[in-house]
Amino acid sequence: MEEYLPLIIQLISGAVGGNLAGKLMKNSSLGTLWNSVVGILGGGLGGSVLGMLGLTGVEAAEASTSMDLSSILGSVAGGGVGGGILMAIIGMVKKAMAK
Repeated sequence: MEEYLPLIIQLISGAVGGNLAGKLMKNSSLGTLWNSVVGILGGGLGGSVLGMLGLTGVEAAEASTSMDLSSILGSVAGGGVGGGILMAIIGMVKKAMAK
């Protein structure tokens, strides 16, 4: 179960990031459910990208076994930012298509 903890943190942070982006960009919001879904996807992608770049504080080989403060914060940051960015992009595309 511990090997999935960084992913779970990234997905939850992504949902929070997606909903925060939806609150900040009311015109591009997709609604709570879809902000969460898109945020979860973005959180997984954002956390994975930061992990591959080595910016989470944990090397890729150690990611499944090490859960120190820096890896948790890296997962939260990667997931939250990734979720917010993806939600903002999809929200803007939706808004542009509605015109």
